[in-house]
Amino acid sequence: MRIRGLAELVARVESLRAASSAPRLLVGIAGPPGAGKTTLARALVRELAGADDWRGTRVAHVPMDGFHLADRELERLARRDRKGAPDTFDTAGYAALLRRVRDGETVWAPDFERDLEQPIAQGLPVVADARIVISEGNYLLLPEDGWPQVRELFDEVWFCRADPAVRRAKLVERHVRFGKEPEAARTWVAHTDDPNAALVTPTEAAADLVVDCDLGT
Repeated sequence: MRIRGLAELVARVESLRAASSAPRLLVGIAGPPGAGKTTLARALVRELAGADDWRGTRVAHVPMDGFHLADRELERLARRDRKGAPDTFDTAGYAALLRRVRDGETVWAPDFERDLEQPIAQGLPVVADARIVISEGNYLLLPEDGWPQVRELFDEVWFCRADPAVRRAKLVERHVRFGKEPEAARTWVAHTDDPNAALVTPTEAAADLVVDCDLGT
């Protein structure tokens, strides 16, 4: 099933929440780098929560990017030049946090600081009253290593689809915005982001819903 409009997505989440007896509803958004997953997640949270819910008391956002391994650990593992690949995340830690979220606990999830390109511990609260949690990341539907254990913790996982050429252009622009020279940004997209996208794109078939993500990055 494919869907495009934000209003339809909001209605779908609200319907899932109403039908669920679990403490929290977890919705994941998968897709290749630069497809617009974070923009979609933030738009959903904003529409579901309302303008007065500025601290996430009803709806929380827990991005997978907070589980990036730190650069010094990637250097120790000789993976620094592959940052963003599946094995450069703490997959088990992400799954463990999602289990606590599902159980209804108050948790503090890690955030990811784009200016530093580093995870920030305990940056995002999921308070006791939050009943909907949105999370996004490239590999939520990847059928290998520890990623299936992540998938089973979500009520639904959607796939964010975007035009590859537009997606690449936005990735280059984003890398430049956060400090890379244009040529270095293009090289990173070609040698790191594109191989990761090639891993992620086939997982669209496993999604509960395919979203045309023309909302940006």
